[in-house]
Amino acid sequence: MSVYLDHAATTPLHPAAREAWLRATEVVGNPASIHGHGQRSRGELEEARERIARTLGAQAIETVFTSGGTESNNLAIKGLWWARNREATRPVIVTTRTEHHATLDAVEWLVKNEGAEVEWLEVDARGLIDLAAAAEVIARVADRAAVLTILHGNNEIGTVQPVRELAELCRAAGIPMHVDAVASYGQLPVSLREWGVDAVSVSAHKIGGPVGVGALAVARHANPEALVHGGGQQRGLRSGTQDVGGVLAFAAVADTFVDGVMPDTEALAQLRDRLIREIRVAIPEAELRGAEPGEGRLPLNAHFTFPGCQGDSLLFLLDMAGISVSTGSACQAGIPEPSHVLLGCGFDEATARGALRFTLGHTTTAEDIDQLLAALPEAVAQAQKAGLSNRTAPRH
Repeated sequence: MSVYLDHAATTPLHPAAREAWLRATEVVGNPASIHGHGQRSRGELEEARERIARTLGAQAIETVFTSGGTESNNLAIKGLWWARNREATRPVIVTTRTEHHATLDAVEWLVKNEGAEVEWLEVDARGLIDLAAAAEVIARVADRAAVLTILHGNNEIGTVQPVRELAELCRAAGIPMHVDAVASYGQLPVSLREWGVDAVSVSAHKIGGPVGVGALAVARHANPEALVHGGGQQRGLRSGTQDVGGVLAFAAVADTFVDGVMPDTEALAQLRDRLIREIRVAIPEAELRGAEPGEGRLPLNAHFTFPGCQGDSLLFLLDMAGISVSTGSACQAGIPEPSHVLLGCGFDEATARGALRFTLGHTTTAEDIDQLLAALPEAVAQAQKAGLSNRTAPRH
């Protein structure tokens, strides 16, 4: 029996999403059209927008549908940066080195092409921002800052940042704040309004919706520049024909949330806690990275480093045993790369190369955890025999 424990990458389609999606394929009509078919389609779209907005602590008009988390992050970061630099020079972006590449690459593009500057917020070994140090940075760059962008819950190591406290610092300094909540949405409550931020990114396929649909909650007072032009849909922030079927499927999963989270989260968190406990017993040298359970960690995330192991070797060995997990790191041209998140937390390359991430979702069972725990010690033993790869790409 195959086991899937990489839900942070994408989670299987939820039955409610599948049903809503298939039903939507039988309905015709562009929601921008003014005839009856179009207006019926628009009515369903806008009703679904309201349902999703409620899970984001936002109003329907503040909820912009996108193709996913990457586009949402790009629209927020680039759009707010451009807007803030319309009439004044505010080149600074405040962020951390442990962000998702959708953020880091967008920031890098602005640095390279638009003259942006970056102020890095340092994190500790858990990946947690020091608020006192952050306050000093924010105060120092307040007059020159365009935006602060931060992950709510880290997609690799699962650490949850103090978003409310950072938002208070940003409001006092007059700096717009964007939160990437793609990894935390459905696991923890997400709220544009209660956090007091300017924009929040989420993605449907992380909660059991379809791939290719996401949302950016944008506060009414925020006015980022658009990335996509050509029709003026969605407050002019994201032109183009909207994916009614994808949005209806997204909304169907959002409807299952209880108090802002997926209904099976507590039970799955108990399975995750058991996984962490038993790995620590079976493989004492394994080190949990990120915050401890119950101390500011995503409830469905377990991330370990295994000394003397190559994370990619562990991944392949477990894959051969029918178990899908993730290293949480990039791999370019077949050459393993250390996790940029662990490097950003201050760990050396050898440690960062030995990472493995286990993430649970709505299809995870106790039997899945049993199968992983049965296979992991032998996989670690074999990976330790193979050792670490320090090869570099050949020069041509």
